[in-house]
Amino acid sequence: MDKKFNVTGTCIPEENYMVDITGKLEQIKVMIDAKDYFTINRGRQYGKTTTLSRLRHFLADEYTVILISFEGTDEEEFANAENFCQTFLNKISDTLRFSDVPVEYREGWLNSEVNSFVSLSRHITNMCEGKKLVLMVDEVDKASNNRVFLGFLSVLREKYLARRAGMDFTFHSVILTGVYDIRDIKLRLIKEGFQTPTLGETIITNSPWNIAAQFDVDMSFSAVEIESMLRAYEEDHQTGMDIPEIASEIFDFTNGYPVLVSNICKRIDEVFGKKWNVENVRQSVKLIIQEESPLFQSLIKNLTGNQELYNLVYHIIMNDFRLPFNPDDEYVSLGARYGFFRNNNNRVGIANKIFEVRLTNYFINHGLHEKIKATPLRDTDEEGIIVNGKFNMQTCLEKFAKYYDEYYSDKDIKFIEIHARYFVLFFISSILNGHGFVHLESQSADRRKRDLIVNYFDQQFIIELKIWRGDKRHQDAFTQLLGYMDKRGLDEGYLLTFDFRQKKDPKQEWIDVKDGKKVFNVIV
Repeated sequence: MDKKFNVTGTCIPEENYMVDITGKLEQIKVMIDAKDYFTINRGRQYGKTTTLSRLRHFLADEYTVILISFEGTDEEEFANAENFCQTFLNKISDTLRFSDVPVEYREGWLNSEVNSFVSLSRHITNMCEGKKLVLMVDEVDKASNNRVFLGFLSVLREKYLARRAGMDFTFHSVILTGVYDIRDIKLRLIKEGFQTPTLGETIITNSPWNIAAQFDVDMSFSAVEIESMLRAYEEDHQTGMDIPEIASEIFDFTNGYPVLVSNICKRIDEVFGKKWNVENVRQSVKLIIQEESPLFQSLIKNLTGNQELYNLVYHIIMNDFRLPFNPDDEYVSLGARYGFFRNNNNRVGIANKIFEVRLTNYFINHGLHEKIKATPLRDTDEEGIIVNGKFNMQTCLEKFAKYYDEYYSDKDIKFIEIHARYFVLFFISSILNGHGFVHLESQSADRRKRDLIVNYFDQQFIIELKIWRGDKRHQDAFTQLLGYMDKRGLDEGYLLTFDFRQKKDPKQEWIDVKDGKKVFNVIV
């Protein structure tokens, strides 16, 4: 059987190509050995289910692992404590069928007399005595908006504390996975009107899961881990790919987001005929950006469902808004939980370039600036930019300069200064029309340094956007751009400067910078 790349985030058949996450499993096992109870909270399709499945096998020699999920559980099973308890016991018995425990022990979990959380607690004590059971509960988000589930968490918490005092038997370790932090469950229920806080109650001290240990394992894939998967693939197919180069390019676009890594690999394998090169990585990214998927649908749903989060993501992407990564900030925390944000050198960064491109396209089409979109391109604006399948960036910027001068020059200067990036993105994206894509780079602490990377099939262009701040700053921009050109292995770069002086000096010229490298300098 030909092996395939896993893209679902569910249990992975052994014949699939997988990133070697042994190091991550070992880190998690350290917490399990320490008898920790903890949660794994990550965005949609971040490999949580896959990790639990592989962890189950990783622990099998030392622990009896109970892996259950609340996916597909209906409301009736959460109607009251009795229904929930019986559902829980049935799930445990079902999953133990696939372990090496005796049949009598598995069936012993089924007990029709367990009809309350008090009786559930006693039953867990009896079934856990002398056992090393690890309980892993996947998809807890499906249950965490239910008050009955609070009672279940309280049982686990009380038994955990009693065990620490030497007065109870319970699960050796408990792992809960989901998007939301289960420690916030009461806060969610209160906000959504399902629960009223008691007098003097605080969310933190009365959380049913404040016993949870901090989970700091990085579940994203590093470039080295991606290499391990590609190396296994290469052993079977002998494609001659440059493994470190391909792994680096994949990581550059995905920042190791598991399902995105898998999706790129799947497309190169199935769509691009196993031709592993940088161009096909970028073409795979283009296909992913254009498709509808549960991951992107979830991102957009979470974005449009919260105006404050929408505005924050918008200004970070479109206006280069810089914000410290403070996990105590409600919307920074929410954005990280949904998968929008990551900690980028203690600043809020977008999780990966694929998300950034997809969200950029969304903002261009659904953004705030209708007066920009009210000036669509004419047919003549596109002439000469794409010829014989090649993109001419010089012509593109010349056309942009003319377009900008005609519609926006000397109009609402403050607005243009703030949203200069939006103008360029709107123009170039309209020309690309889905045949390529633009992504954004932030290479320094200089807020006014805004690089755009334009990808069109095997072509890649760097455009540095600046606002005129004097001759010295302008000359510094050439040096900065040259450094990035060297990093990307490009001989040509593009510098687009917005000049808001009354006596500005528009320019469109090539400038030799160093060692045969040149920059097309455009001032509008």
